[in-house]
Amino acid sequence: MVEIPEILVAEFERRLIAASSLPLAPGVTRALHAHYQELRRWSPTLALIGPGVVGELFERHYAESLAAQPLLPEGPLKLLDVGSGAGFPGLILAALRPDLEVTLTEARQRKWAFLVAACRRARLSCRCLNVRVSPSTAAQLPEDISVVTARAVRVDLPAWEALIPRLLPGARALFWSGDEVLAPPPPFREGRTVRLPGDRRWIREYCWLGNR
Repeated sequence: MVEIPEILVAEFERRLIAASSLPLAPGVTRALHAHYQELRRWSPTLALIGPGVVGELFERHYAESLAAQPLLPEGPLKLLDVGSGAGFPGLILAALRPDLEVTLTEARQRKWAFLVAACRRARLSCRCLNVRVSPSTAAQLPEDISVVTARAVRVDLPAWEALIPRLLPGARALFWSGDEVLAPPPPFREGRTVRLPGDRRWIREYCWLGNR
């Protein structure tokens, strides 16, 4: 387990902007700081992030999540985050884009409980599901999904079998990955990439070319 230091909102904002280079609205900063506070409260008893990245929390978690901004379509839409864990990237993108209807999925009950608490504290209206995405849980997933996100988790074929019937035409999948990634099945087409700081990490976009 790890100890995360207490940081007041002004210092949190300074570090966040330094790491992400994004201008953030005050409401976004407050929501992300609330998530940070909840992360700090739970981390001593729940493995939400690895001990080796505490010193890089802003660069490796917050900034890498925020880096998806140019890949998100405009307008209100539905986003589903697979294996949300500590809320990176789904909860972070919900704070960045209040117009998104975000569903966070997490199979592990204590991490799901953390997500519920963090969304409540950040005043985000994310739907938090305590499920593993699969054909057996497909009925609990939202319809008309425009964006699927996954970071530090592999989206396998059974998960796609559950997701694909719920995708809108033109939907996108965004994967945070290193050199190797388990690409989604056809007819997804590889799209843009965003290079992340550090050693060989990217956000990879895949575009759904199928029909309903």
